[in-house]
Amino acid sequence: MCVIILSLALILLSNTASASVIELTPEQTRFVAMRADKVNARSGPNIRYPIEWIYQQQNYPVEIIAEYEHWRKIRDYDGTITWVRKNLLTNARYALVTEPGENNVYDKDSLNSTVIARAENGVIAKIKRCNQAFCLLEFENDIDGWMPRTSLYGIKRGEIIK
Repeated sequence: MCVIILSLALILLSNTASASVIELTPEQTRFVAMRADKVNARSGPNIRYPIEWIYQQQNYPVEIIAEYEHWRKIRDYDGTITWVRKNLLTNARYALVTEPGENNVYDKDSLNSTVIARAENGVIAKIKRCNQAFCLLEFENDIDGWMPRTSLYGIKRGEIIK
């Protein structure tokens, strides 16, 4: 009788064992963006962990580097690593302009094309598509233009977005 109870207890424990953190390989990581204009980022994957950072920019791009149940471990442009609930993230793709100063926005995917606008570092734009060297971005003021990938955060190296 004790053997049966012990066996049942072991089966129940194995079925309810807590999930473990899934660390993603560099090939598995992916970019997402903040769904809201205020997102609490915590030191661990639970609301019991303290808030380490508050993201205050909707659509700010971050890279998911690990997963745990309904939580995602993210890395931002500055290299800060924190945890956020997955429902506070969107799969919509956005890019952060990272080059200091004003950056040219082109009408075509070439540095020889016409400059149609300038974007300062820190500006966030929706990614429409990316080739090997440039990304077509949609800016808040209804301007669509191309920028070199090297000026942007939110795209994996070699990633093509169609």
